[in-house]
Amino acid sequence: MDIPVLHRLALNESPYPPLPSVREAMRRAVVEAHRYPPFHPDDLTERIAAWCRVTPDRVAVGSGSVGVALQLLQAVVRPGDTVVHAWRTFDAYPLLAGMVRARPVPVPLSPDGHQDLGALLAAFDHRTRVVVLCNPHNPTGSLVTADALSAFLRRVPRHVTVLLDEAYVEFARDTGLPDSLALLDAHPNLLVLRTFSKAYGLAALRVGYGLGASGLVERIRRQQLPFGINTVATAAVQASLRAESELRLRVDSVVAERERLQRELASLGWRVRPGHANSVWLAAPDPIDAGATALARAGVQARHYPGEGLRLTVGNRNANDTVLTALAGLRAHQGAART
Repeated sequence: MDIPVLHRLALNESPYPPLPSVREAMRRAVVEAHRYPPFHPDDLTERIAAWCRVTPDRVAVGSGSVGVALQLLQAVVRPGDTVVHAWRTFDAYPLLAGMVRARPVPVPLSPDGHQDLGALLAAFDHRTRVVVLCNPHNPTGSLVTADALSAFLRRVPRHVTVLLDEAYVEFARDTGLPDSLALLDAHPNLLVLRTFSKAYGLAALRVGYGLGASGLVERIRRQQLPFGINTVATAAVQASLRAESELRLRVDSVVAERERLQRELASLGWRVRPGHANSVWLAAPDPIDAGATALARAGVQARHYPGEGLRLTVGNRNANDTVLTALAGLRAHQGAART
């Protein structure tokens, strides 16, 4: 008999629905669903630019962060070029490379789950046009620090675009977190990619944005799909920007639950490394395959990479307690089996 999914902890979604003020803005916008949205999202672009304290010509908006990433690849990559990225990482990167007929070049993570910046640079060849960094990293939650990122950017040739995916940046609390926007002037080949899907809880509405030099952003905008950002999504993002303080409290609660999960799992004997996203990463040689089975039996849907690791999205307290109970039971069972 199939066990029903009680807790969706596989896709790094927010455990919270949109705020009441955001839902109200969406409700009002639905009334205009028979009208086309703007041909290009100029008003939304200006709102995001003011929020990020940059000029509008440095902002590209797209259908989720993957939409902006695809627009970037369409703008700078030619068939046969290479896109260098760490592996394991976000599954979309090699898929997007294939969509523009580029060759993805996966570079193994370091043993501690970090992106190996030296190995990424060593993987460049004469056809490399894009290198992807995910910071904080998906799925391990590891962080490229400010000093490491600055040193990396100085070594990347100007004809190679650095796609810095910061989908989880709102959850990072480390003092070494890069101030990526401060790097844009010195590095016109840098695009900082962000999204309203994770911290802002608007995953279904598909709005992401990129921040970069005006010349690079102009090329990305040429690939923008007309009418690509719908009216309900626009209203939800604008309302979310007005509710920044409320949303920050939600993010803080997710971070607190992440820290609690890490502490409790460590106390159960799992070797948990520090993570900076809205997830917790359990890696082999811990019994992650058995852990995935135990979680599934408890009705928890997690992201399982067989033989590699287990990524647990931070849910609400009830969901997280279910995770801890399931994994504590597994450890108890293994201890009993050894005796």
